[in-house]
Amino acid sequence: MSALRQWRSRRSARIKCRWPAISRYPLSSMKKLAVNVLATLAVAIAQAALVTKTFSEDFAPHVETIPIQSLTISDEQFLKGDASGRPTTISGTLRVAQGSGRLPLVILMHGSGGIEENAGAWERLFASLGISTFAIDSFTGRGIVSTVADQSQLGRLNMILDLYRGLAVLAAHPRVDPNRIAVIGFSRGGQAALYATLKRFQRMWNLSGIDPAAYIALYAPCITTYIDDTQVSDHAIRIFHGRSDDWVEIAPCRAYFRRLRATSEDAQMTEYPNTWHAFDYPSLPSKPISVPYAQTTHCVLKEEPMGTIINVATHKPFTYTDGCLGRNAHVAYSAKATRATEEAVRVLLKKVFELP
Repeated sequence: MSALRQWRSRRSARIKCRWPAISRYPLSSMKKLAVNVLATLAVAIAQAALVTKTFSEDFAPHVETIPIQSLTISDEQFLKGDASGRPTTISGTLRVAQGSGRLPLVILMHGSGGIEENAGAWERLFASLGISTFAIDSFTGRGIVSTVADQSQLGRLNMILDLYRGLAVLAAHPRVDPNRIAVIGFSRGGQAALYATLKRFQRMWNLSGIDPAAYIALYAPCITTYIDDTQVSDHAIRIFHGRSDDWVEIAPCRAYFRRLRATSEDAQMTEYPNTWHAFDYPSLPSKPISVPYAQTTHCVLKEEPMGTIINVATHKPFTYTDGCLGRNAHVAYSAKATRATEEAVRVLLKKVFELP
């Protein structure tokens, strides 16, 4: 019996884990694997819908789903400012906190599994501070369930465009204070939150006129060096990462933040020892469990020339067939890292939003 199955058999009466118990599936049986992954994800989505309803009833006096007009484009198109991609309607769920008038707000950017349980936990934290939330769903409108097993389904940078388009929608909303918006993202969404800070990207794509007051990333990938990627927003930039993370390795983020601190006055990185990917998912066990179908990227990438991402090892354009990609990663909940991150985010938002 796999480690995950043993764990689930002990605790199934108390919690339901989102990670499927398939740690011994042979990678050659990808067709069978895909069926199991989709089935598990369907259950997870149904559970998430129930959880979201409960959260909304608990703390959000007003909830609305808002369409966002975006584009589906490649990373090359994004980097070149090419807006000839496919028009796509995605959505975001706005949960207005207790209070009147225009309120501060945090945008949530999901990871490769879509909107999941950690989003609800963060929404409750923000609501307790009188902060509204806007959870952007970059997948459903594109017919994507998950990119965990196949990251090529959506360009890595496309979610930055979704974020900018979401800002434009929020700028016109009567319950949102456009001067008090922050962004928090997780994994793939953390990458969007982190690199949305680039002034180059903002000039090309951010037509909202809003530069968020804080950009917060949890366990975000930093494997690509973009042209002018140290010319960033003057606002707060934070990343929180586990040193044991083997899905999104920490070393590239260390290197990026060393470069970033030379040009940014408020860029900080927090590292947690013995902490794995998805450390803020409370239903996960505290001991790491395997996600064998997870696509990992142990690549060193660089934008060179403008608009082209090359694999530094081969000096050729990067593809999802490159040898630096792999399978199998681990996830685990860390109460200590989660509490520390929540406290750091609470302190930061009270400062930038000027909350009592």
